[in-house]
Amino acid sequence: MNNQANNIELRYFSGYIRNRKNLCTELNISYQQSRKACEEQVLVRAFLRWGLEMTNHIYGMFAFAIWDNNTQKLYVFRDQVGQKQMFYAVVGSDLIYSGDINEIAADPRLDKQLNKRMLQQYLFYGYPIGKETFYDGVFKLLPGHYLEWDGKTAAVYRYWKPEFKPENTKSADEWAAEIVSTVDEILDEERCDSEVPYKESFLSGGVDSSYLFAASDAKCANTVGYAESGFDESALARHTAEVLNKNFRMKLITPGEFFERIPTVIEKLGQPLGDASAVAFSLGCKAVREYADVVYSGEGIDEFFGGYNAHKRPLGEGWTYLTCSHIMSEEVVRSVLNGYDENVKIEDPVKEIWDETAGQDELSRKLTIDVSLWLEGDIYLNTDRTSTACGIELHTPFSDLRLFELAAKIPGEYKFVGEQNKFVFRKAAASKLPDEVAFRKKVGFAVPIRKWLADESYNKPIADVLFGDASQKFFNQITLKEWWESYLGGEEFLWSRIYAIYAFLLWYQTNL
Repeated sequence: MNNQANNIELRYFSGYIRNRKNLCTELNISYQQSRKACEEQVLVRAFLRWGLEMTNHIYGMFAFAIWDNNTQKLYVFRDQVGQKQMFYAVVGSDLIYSGDINEIAADPRLDKQLNKRMLQQYLFYGYPIGKETFYDGVFKLLPGHYLEWDGKTAAVYRYWKPEFKPENTKSADEWAAEIVSTVDEILDEERCDSEVPYKESFLSGGVDSSYLFAASDAKCANTVGYAESGFDESALARHTAEVLNKNFRMKLITPGEFFERIPTVIEKLGQPLGDASAVAFSLGCKAVREYADVVYSGEGIDEFFGGYNAHKRPLGEGWTYLTCSHIMSEEVVRSVLNGYDENVKIEDPVKEIWDETAGQDELSRKLTIDVSLWLEGDIYLNTDRTSTACGIELHTPFSDLRLFELAAKIPGEYKFVGEQNKFVFRKAAASKLPDEVAFRKKVGFAVPIRKWLADESYNKPIADVLFGDASQKFFNQITLKEWWESYLGGEEFLWSRIYAIYAFLLWYQTNL
C-alpha cells in the first residue's frame, strides 16, 4: 500500500470501516472517491490525530499495520472482538505478519514445527483457542490488542477488553428500545455504502439473522438445507422471508459435496477446526457468491446477550467456565493423545480472564470469556476465512462495538427470562418481526454429519486418514478404533471427537 502522509504509511489493511463517512467528515477527507481510498486515508489520518487511541473512533471489522517513520516503529492492530484475523512471527530480526496464517507458514524464513500444546488444547475445546497457533512460534494477535515492532522486539498490548457492567436503571422495554435505536444507527451506516448498492443476507431459523434481514437493506435471504428434516432450518427461514415479503434462496447440501468440501475448508482456514458447520457455511458462501459480493451475517448476538444454554447453566462451586464449547474431557484427551503433557492444563487459556472477572456475576464472567476466546477462535475464524476464500465480503453488523457496549450494560435478568435466552434482544427484534419469529426457540446451525459419517459410501476416505501413518504418530490407535466402531454401532455422540481428529490430520498432512 502506498497511502501515506506525514511519514505515516499504511502497510496492511483487511476489513471494512462501517462509519467511514462520518470519519471522512471529521478528518477532512473527500468521500467522493473509492471506498478503498477512503478507508486507507481514514486509517492514516486517524493515526495522525489520535495515535494509538485511533481504534476508539473506528467501528467495523479490521486488521491493519501502520508504519511510523518518525519513531521507526510498526503498529499492528486487530479489531476489538476479532472479526478479522491477524497472525505474526518473529524470525531472527524480521517480523512476519498477515491476516492469513497460510502466508506466514509459506514464508521460507519460518521453520515450521507443530505446536503440540495447541494440539492438546484443541482436542478439548475443538478450536485453536488463545494466542498460540498450531505452528510453534507463530502467534495470533488477540482481539482488542495491538503489536508494536521496533525492529528488534515485538511487544503486544491490550487496548480494549470486554467488560460487562450491568446497570439497573431501565426496564426491559427501555433497553429493547435502545437496542432498536443502536441497530438502526449501525444499519443506516451500512445503507450509506453506495459503492455496494446490492447486498444479500444469510438467514437461518433463528432470531439474530431474522432481525438483521428484516432491518437491513438486503434484498434476498440465503440459507442452506438438508434432506434430513431434523437438521434442516430452511423451512423456518423461508417462512421468515415470506413474512417480510423478501426474496429467498436455499442451497441443498448433499453428503457427497459436504465431504468433498472438507479438505478445501481446512486448507482455507489455515488451522484445524472441529466445528463442522464451517463446511456448511463455506458451501453457503460458494452458492451466494453467484449473486452477491457483500453478504450480511448475524454473528455476535449469542455472545453479547447470552444465547447458549451453557450461559444459564449454573457452574459447580469452584469450577472455571471453559467457554461454551468443548468436545472432549481431560480424561478423554489423555486416553487418545500420545505423549499427553501433564503441564498443559485445560484451564490455561481461560484462567487469566476468569481471574480478572472475579467478583462479577456468573453470566458476565461467562460472556466475557466467550467474547474473548470462543467468538474469535471458532466463529470468526470460520466466517472470515471461508467467506474470504469464496470472494465474499461478509458484514456482521451485530458484532459492532456499539451493540456490545449496550449489551454490556443490560442486567442478566433481562437476558434470560424463564426458558427464553437473550430475551431483551428478542423484544427489540419484535419491532421488525412477528412474535412467532422473534421468540422462536433457538435452533442452532446443526449439520447432519453425525448421520452421514456412518455411511460407508462416504466414510472410507475418512477412516483411511484416521488410521493412517500420521494418526499413529499422535493418537492411541486402540482408543481411536474403539470410538470408530462404537460410533458405527450407534453411539452418535462420538462423531465430534472423530471429526476433530480428522480435521487435524487433514491439516497436518498438508502443512507439516
